[in-house]
Amino acid sequence: MQLAGQRGNLVGMGTIFTQMVEAEGTRSLYLGLAPALTRSVVYGGLRLGLYEPCKHVCSYAFGSTNFAFKFASGVIAGGLATALTNPMEVLKVRLQMSKSSTSTIGEMRKVLAHEGFKALWKGVGPAMARAGCLTASQMATYDEAKQALMKWTPLEEGFQLHLISSCIAGTAGTLVTAPVDMIKTRLMLQRESKGTRVYRNGFHCAYQVVVTEGVKSLYKGGFATFARLGPQTTITFVVCEKLRELAGMTAI
Repeated sequence: MQLAGQRGNLVGMGTIFTQMVEAEGTRSLYLGLAPALTRSVVYGGLRLGLYEPCKHVCSYAFGSTNFAFKFASGVIAGGLATALTNPMEVLKVRLQMSKSSTSTIGEMRKVLAHEGFKALWKGVGPAMARAGCLTASQMATYDEAKQALMKWTPLEEGFQLHLISSCIAGTAGTLVTAPVDMIKTRLMLQRESKGTRVYRNGFHCAYQVVVTEGVKSLYKGGFATFARLGPQTTITFVVCEKLRELAGMTAI
């Protein structure tokens, strides 16, 4: 959100971390934790759980599960999961940027009172695009990386294969979703009660950002995104594969 609508030098992740701790305390690093955890449970379960059925449908309908169909399966799974959990994402972003201390319920009441019920689905378009791209890039890349590694290296199904494949998937996911994530955040923070909207939709937001702040600004916070998404992707896939093994299911 730095220098929104203008060009200039950005403050790095380390400096912001220090400034937040000094000015607001350590607790500020966990603002929006409750809605973030709630969303993760529902969204994470849905997008991972829906991927395999979507892939099987593609296999049954088209007789193929190549990279394109895997990517499409990820887009569908991620988009559906986000459509259901967008209110939690809006509340998380609002709590993180709020200047006053309030609870998740308090923030939700404030949004409903001043902006209406529809505001909880603000930015849902870019959010679905982001989740679709993220799930597709993660799942399809992980799936393909595993097959390639098993084919061209001595690695077999197990922890090492899952770890390397998930690291590749995490990198791909960050590169694909960082610009969409930034646009989604801008739209979610835009308040209807403040008058004329700066951004009409996701495409207009992307255009305005490029024109006023430069193309590189689409990757604002890219390192912070990778610092979160990289480990999250690795942990998710390694744990998921282990749980599937314990449940007697086949690997992804």
